[in-house]
Amino acid sequence: MMRSILLLSLIGLGCGQAERAPESTEKREVNVYTHRHYDTDKDLFAAFTQKTGIAVNVVQAGDDELLARLEQEGATSPCDILITADAGRLGLAKSRGLLQSATSEVLLASIPAHLRDPDGQWFGLTMRARIVAYDKTKVKPDAITSWADLTGPQWKGKILVRASENVYNQSLLAAMIAHDGPFAARAWADGIVRNMARTPKGNDTDQLLALGEGLGTIAIVNSYYVGKLMASDEAEKQKAKAMIGVAFPTIGAHGVHVNVSGGGIAKHAPHKAEALALLEFLAGEEAQRLFAEGNKEYPVRPGIPMASELQAFGTFTPDSLNLEALARLNPDAVKVFDAADWR
Repeated sequence: MMRSILLLSLIGLGCGQAERAPESTEKREVNVYTHRHYDTDKDLFAAFTQKTGIAVNVVQAGDDELLARLEQEGATSPCDILITADAGRLGLAKSRGLLQSATSEVLLASIPAHLRDPDGQWFGLTMRARIVAYDKTKVKPDAITSWADLTGPQWKGKILVRASENVYNQSLLAAMIAHDGPFAARAWADGIVRNMARTPKGNDTDQLLALGEGLGTIAIVNSYYVGKLMASDEAEKQKAKAMIGVAFPTIGAHGVHVNVSGGGIAKHAPHKAEALALLEFLAGEEAQRLFAEGNKEYPVRPGIPMASELQAFGTFTPDSLNLEALARLNPDAVKVFDAADWR
């Protein structure tokens, strides 16, 4: 019901702010390659079409597959916008020459500088924090204030986390390298490996469910996974839902590590104007509200409230590191993980 109400509100507001596109014999469209698989995105694309008359055609696949497809298609690619999770992946697309710069006063005004590419090749559309979920019956709320805290001997055999090949972990480590250098990052990775409850496996939801089953005491996850867990009425998730607390560890004095899901205009976009219009729409106030409520992600646009499930865990000061560093330092992060034998 909430999703339907939000969608109707979004459509209504959009129609009130701008006139429908004029009738034309030429079909207006925008082709989106996306790694995201959420109903919220489908709703937003439908609302954009309702507002502008521009059809949104979606190709959905894994990020590696999408990047490979763009490379293979080259100048003949129909892709107008690439949307994927993590600044590391967006930066990889830029480094491979798959994106182009876009100039938009709307995007510059809506999205803080550290959440977008300095050259305008990609823009964060939603934000998430890498956080710690913990068993409230075993961990005190103030026991974890920084990522360094997790390397202490008191957590031996208690940490649940994904594999090192996961880009979310790679980006967290890249941020540590950016701030404190590779030696400090290696010491942290070694400490986590010593304290793992099991060999890394599964996604972030799997870490939360394992926490609920008592397979560990601490889980390293993205914030929206916790938000979705708290909003879920699925029977298998209730045990974890009832016992999870949340900590926002900092990278030293630099704040809480954050990342984005975002998009950029493809290098050979055949509908660049329509692509830019869609990006601006997704950065708008009502779209940001739907991202927040529908998918439990933090809005990138200042002044938009977070979902109630996330509000319950409090606020934090995000790291202001420009996220382009996550892609630039990704190879270094992978080397550190390998050296630490983080599987």
